[in-house]
Amino acid sequence: MKILMYALLLSLAGLSGLFYTSDVKAIKPTIVGNNRASFKSWQASPAGVEFQLWEDSPIGKKVHVGAMKINRAIRGNASIMGVVSSLRLPEGSRVGYGFMVKIDGVEYMLAFGDESYNEFDDLRSLQVNDNILIKSHHVSKAPKYAYPILTASYVTKDHKFVFKRKANQGGC
Repeated sequence: MKILMYALLLSLAGLSGLFYTSDVKAIKPTIVGNNRASFKSWQASPAGVEFQLWEDSPIGKKVHVGAMKINRAIRGNASIMGVVSSLRLPEGSRVGYGFMVKIDGVEYMLAFGDESYNEFDDLRSLQVNDNILIKSHHVSKAPKYAYPILTASYVTKDHKFVFKRKANQGGC
């Protein structure tokens, strides 16, 4: 009797798994197809053409190389040693509060967000040529800037936290 019950349960589990995976496989190609189609339409738009021209320019290639160089460390969840090279971002930047950092001979924009927060008080105490340890969760590039843009998770100086990003409240 026990063997019969186990056989029925096992067959039921196998069949339900088969139906579940067949539904997931049917949905996934349509989502991927929609994403590819929207990406292709964006590439054909004026903004997509402008971005492609920027990526092919010498400045765009330099930014891309810098982003790829640091992206390995970000994916590995490693802390990155940097030197503050300027306390200001380039003229006309719209990434909020931040400063310029040199990491392995490459300049990066280190962006923190809106300037109205009080959590940046310790960051304002940093000076040019200060050695800092950065942990970032994202690197991006934009045609408006001649530098890759790092978004910091935390920054330390002399083993003391200078900045630590707060977790999102009430969301994902």
